Amino acid sequence: MAVPSSSITDMNMDSLVHCADYLSLRDISSLAMSCKYLRRVAYSDSIWLRFSREQWPEYISSGFTQTSSVREAYLARHTAVQQFKFVDPLVADLYTEPKPYNHLFLNKNDIVFSQGSCQRCFRGHNGPVSALSDKLLGNGNGKIFASGGVDATVRLWSLSSSGKRGQHALKATLYGHEKPVVLMSVAGHKISLLVSISKDSKVRVWDTTTSSAVRSSCCVGTTSVPGAPVGMRCHESLVYAAAGSSVVAIDLRTMQKVFTVAIQQGDLHSFEIIPSKLLICAGGTDRALLWDVRKTSETPKAEPVAELDGHTGAVTHLHMDPYKIVTGGPEDSYINVWETDTGTQTNSLICCSPDISSSGLGCSAMAVNGCQIVTAGCGEELGLIRYRDFKNATCHVSSNESGIASKFWEPQSYSDSDEVDG
Repeated sequence: MAVPSSSITDMNMDSLVHCADYLSLRDISSLAMSCKYLRRVAYSDSIWLRFSREQWPEYISSGFTQTSSVREAYLARHTAVQQFKFVDPLVADLYTEPKPYNHLFLNKNDIVFSQGSCQRCFRGHNGPVSALSDKLLGNGNGKIFASGGVDATVRLWSLSSSGKRGQHALKATLYGHEKPVVLMSVAGHKISLLVSISKDSKVRVWDTTTSSAVRSSCCVGTTSVPGAPVGMRCHESLVYAAAGSSVVAIDLRTMQKVFTVAIQQGDLHSFEIIPSKLLICAGGTDRALLWDVRKTSETPKAEPVAELDGHTGAVTHLHMDPYKIVTGGPEDSYINVWETDTGTQTNSLICCSPDISSSGLGCSAMAVNGCQIVTAGCGEELGLIRYRDFKNATCHVSSNESGIASKFWEPQSYSDSDEVDG
């Protein structure tokens, strides 16, 4: 006699929920997309309560209300954290010499910054460093990052090397550019590929795994962009470069231009893009503008999706991810945070401590990684790097004061220079 066939959906709901409680967040998301019955399993409160306890163990008792499902509360909390909608993040300050910060790099618990000529920690360039890679190269085990210099070279460094002042950190020097290197980005489809742009708008692609005595042979592709380069970002096999008053998309596999989008905005100081949403944000003077690539390419005089106002001077620092846009500039002591989809302001964060606010520190560098942000400012007497982590924040920005609340409030912070009274 044939045994009747059965499937996973023949199990009762409680049994499936118990089994699913051992799955990861990614697996639960896949389970929810399989069928309606398993979606009910994936949306079970007990599963999302476990995720919530793992992420925010101190927040569960008071933060989750009974007016919504645990999953909805988890997603709302996750979105709010990513959008910096809190006034009590973890804050740490590092005071440095009063020299301008040229670059700032944040990767989990690693903060890399350059001041002045950037020969303080890693020596090798024959002159100032003009660009840093936007993330680490390779699989991350070796912690390799790249720097570009006014000397027209690209240099690869190991963060895990030993030696005083980075004597053994330099791993390779790549030659080929004729002008100073101004922009660099790591390819999305192959993290051993590095894209660099020089001041003369020449684009070069480097295979950093190539072992050769002649380092110029590491270059595997070249092209150029119109106008002065302003910003560059890689996504999958494409690189998006803002130059002049347009954004150009280049396929790194063929080095052919895929499309060019004209941005109708005066001076262009910074640039970011989210390819999955086809959104471009361009920093100008006193504001940044959010553009929809589809509307801009279809209409010569298209209007921006949103105007991100409220800054003083050039918006030279710009971060954009699916949750938020962060804008700032050297003449403004505050950085502003906005929702990506709507352009609604969610917070405004000061870049300096209250006791030195009179020094007139602006935001000279900025780096964002998920719910973490690092800002750097330089005054007449000292420089300040301020780190914020919103992961465990609990005090939500008031809806009535959204965007300006934290201008009149400063969280408790600790500094490397704090002294214990005797």
